[in-house]
Amino acid sequence: MIVDDHTIFRAGLVRLLEEGCSVDSVAQATDAQGALELVREQPFDAVLLDINLPVKSGLELLPALRAVAPRLPVIMLSMYSAEQYALRAYEAGASAYVSKDMDADVLMAAIRKVVSGGRYITPDVADQMLRKIDAVPGNSPHLQLSEREYNVMIRIATGTSLTSIAQEMHLSVKTVSTYRTRLLTKLGLDGNVELVRYALQHRLID
Repeated sequence: MIVDDHTIFRAGLVRLLEEGCSVDSVAQATDAQGALELVREQPFDAVLLDINLPVKSGLELLPALRAVAPRLPVIMLSMYSAEQYALRAYEAGASAYVSKDMDADVLMAAIRKVVSGGRYITPDVADQMLRKIDAVPGNSPHLQLSEREYNVMIRIATGTSLTSIAQEMHLSVKTVSTYRTRLLTKLGLDGNVELVRYALQHRLID
């Protein structure tokens, strides 16, 4: 099953799966609710789950998928770098993390590995995760953020305006502003400048 809200991207993945992995059937969902309904209705060999979904993110959906189908392999797909989301994805139970800018062969290898019961980590992702673990103590404040707060933090740190964040996450600007206030309080920061500095120090952004 492919869970992604972009029609053209899903169509490309379907073609890739049919040609590269000889997949007979590919179900598609555009959001968390649709994905959960499909998982409850039928078994799947694997799920390709985008992180950036409307209403509820892929990372927020992952625990719910695990609750319904504990052994279902889930490959997280993301346009974001591994430093920003890979560790959180694996901690949430993902079987693999593949950036959308990687070669198709990487995705095919990840699918074959997780379907056989393993977990897949690219050398580049493994290196980035290890550097992040080495740089971040276990009690770092950002580890206590909710998924929504963390998503807002990353977007602010990379220069995205609150209005754009609201549009991307399908939230109101007021709600995004509330998340910003909460995460700044949890991190003990005074504003966006300190937030960017914090993200750079902890290697959450490049």
